[in-house]
Amino acid sequence: MRQLDNRFNVSRQRGISLLGLVFWAFMVCVIGWVLIRSFPTVNEYYTIKRAVQKIAQTKPTTVSQVRDAFDKQKEIEYSIVSISGKDLDVTKENDQLVIRFAYDKEIVLFPPVYLLLKYEGVGAE
Repeated sequence: MRQLDNRFNVSRQRGISLLGLVFWAFMVCVIGWVLIRSFPTVNEYYTIKRAVQKIAQTKPTTVSQVRDAFDKQKEIEYSIVSISGKDLDVTKENDQLVIRFAYDKEIVLFPPVYLLLKYEGVGAE
């Protein structure tokens, strides 16, 4: 009789409950939703960074040349929509041209919940 009680002992069972399964499924869905919604902005950031690096390597001499080159690159790269040439901060440090950019991207997850991503980057010769 003692062996029969040990086989049906609930405390020895292992696994996940239905409530636990629903919780983890919900968490995976929320994380997946945030990643899906934020991926295009991350892609845009790397496209902007590549464009700024490409412009810096051409060694333009004036600020207007940098901004015009970025606007031309923006026409080619369809994914750049957040900034334009006028948003670039162009400086010269140690005889080297430095192009900085920074912008915020607001993503609607579901109203009234938004995700704010702040991007910034630097391009140098």
